[in-house]
Amino acid sequence: MAVPIRCGLCLGRLIALEYSEKRGPNWLAFLFGDAMNKRMIAPIVFGIVGIAILVGLGNWQVRRLVWKEAILAEIEVKISGPAQPVPEAPTREEHMYLHVVATGEMGAGEVHVLSSSPATGPGYRIISPFTLESGRRILVDRGVVPEGQKRAERMPENGRLEGNLLWMQDPPTFPPDFSINIWFNRDTEALAEALGTEPVLLVMSHTRLSNGPHPVAVGVNIPNSHLGYAITWYGFALVWLGMTLYLLYRIKRKTI
Repeated sequence: MAVPIRCGLCLGRLIALEYSEKRGPNWLAFLFGDAMNKRMIAPIVFGIVGIAILVGLGNWQVRRLVWKEAILAEIEVKISGPAQPVPEAPTREEHMYLHVVATGEMGAGEVHVLSSSPATGPGYRIISPFTLESGRRILVDRGVVPEGQKRAERMPENGRLEGNLLWMQDPPTFPPDFSINIWFNRDTEALAEALGTEPVLLVMSHTRLSNGPHPVAVGVNIPNSHLGYAITWYGFALVWLGMTLYLLYRIKRKTI
């Protein structure tokens, strides 16, 4: 029984070596070659450790992808879910993006935040105070007006407003220029102090006024590149595997 097996192995080695000489490097010769020598131990260990690390990083990005998709799905539910009354004590952690409805009257005064939108181009966001039926005062982001309409008189939008709660996301840039009423970011705390309201900002999703500011509905602008990162790490793992096998092949053939 042992003789046919030995003959088969010898034949396999001869075929592999013959194929290797005619066609160039192949892994049949490597598999049917002599027993592993000591020079292979370090590359094998190095290769296994490297592949394990790279695959682990890929798995970590997959877990991050699942986590990020769950967050985005939760935000989408908040944005598009049924409108709720403005909570009594809203917080960023619990009520960010919440779809709300508010009824009341728009107060005097407004803040102009440098901004732009596809519909208007460069312009200003109009932030106004809004008094709820309960007497509470909150901030309302009415939308964007073109640069030329900064000083125009605007009709207040009273009654029922609908939109989403949003806390400051814009990165801080420059302090406001109070002399010409130009702000450079939506700092909820500072806006509330300037207009005498609670630090709660309702971003309107639509308007009933034909000539009012153009509402810019709240959207999700959170990057989610974890799938690409995972593919990259897994690709590196395959490259590492190929390089390790090629190194072992060269050690086996005593060309290195």
